[in-house]
Amino acid sequence: MFTEFITPRFLETDALGHINNNTYGVWFEAARDEFFRIFVPDCDIKKWNLVMAHSSFDFLKEVFWGKQVIIKTAVSKIGTSSVELNHAVYQEGKLCTTGKCILIHYDLSKKVSVPIPDSIRKTLEKHIYLLPWSGTLEELEDNFEELP
Repeated sequence: MFTEFITPRFLETDALGHINNNTYGVWFEAARDEFFRIFVPDCDIKKWNLVMAHSSFDFLKEVFWGKQVIIKTAVSKIGTSSVELNHAVYQEGKLCTTGKCILIHYDLSKKVSVPIPDSIRKTLEKHIYLLPWSGTLEELEDNFEELP
């Protein structure tokens, strides 16, 4: 599981006073930085081998400016050439937003998906978390520590 800490910026709020729904795509991409390094360790864009096939969000509670958020990212499924990631946003210890994305291991020059190598697959398996996101950060951390 990966963890990213983000301090919401004022410009990410909307007229209703909470974080705008369009912000979550940016936050979740930032939270994938360490995941990207599994596929492209030096993050050299000329060696990039991932494309996004799907992205979705579920808004459970409002998130506000001025209070740090913690984003948890876990692998939920590994296919032949695809990886499904689940994201969770916690603010003040409570689950506020969840998201999912599917990334494809891809040869950009040939425009085709390619199988995920076994070495990368083994690293991805270390980040699998299949339980539903817990309602609080404390519960999540307790559940994650109990996994084999």
